Amino acid sequence: MALTTVLQLLESKPYREPLTVAPSASVREALSLMAGKDIGALLVLDEGRLVGIFSERDYVRRVIGKKEINLDSLVRELMSNPVYFISPDRPVDEAMALMSDRHVRHLPVMDGGRLVGVISIGDVVKQTILEKDTSIQSLEEYIWVNML
Repeated sequence: MALTTVLQLLESKPYREPLTVAPSASVREALSLMAGKDIGALLVLDEGRLVGIFSERDYVRRVIGKKEINLDSLVRELMSNPVYFISPDRPVDEAMALMSDRHVRHLPVMDGGRLVGVISIGDVVKQTILEKDTSIQSLEEYIWVNML
């Protein structure tokens, strides 16, 4: 069975367009957008260029560590940077390894310098489980056919 690529995973998602925010947006705006869309992170774009990721995790960790951070602070003050990303032609298991090694939950997908989407650890785990279940089913069918 061929390995699923990051592009195939992106194409299977119901919402392909990543949600973004400007680095000059307020934390309040970003958190409100995330809550309204029920997502955990936004990609930070500055004039179309990916410059960071802002997540619930970024907010919580920085608020605990810095009491001067508030909802009127700017996203650029809290966003994660550098941004790790993956190419759409790479296998999903490579994305999982990168996310695990770098301790990130969201991974932008870049084709050259162009942002084509974002995958989450949940997307990757779901796809990995699906592939394992398919492999198990194929092996079970092979065993049954060869036992007859």
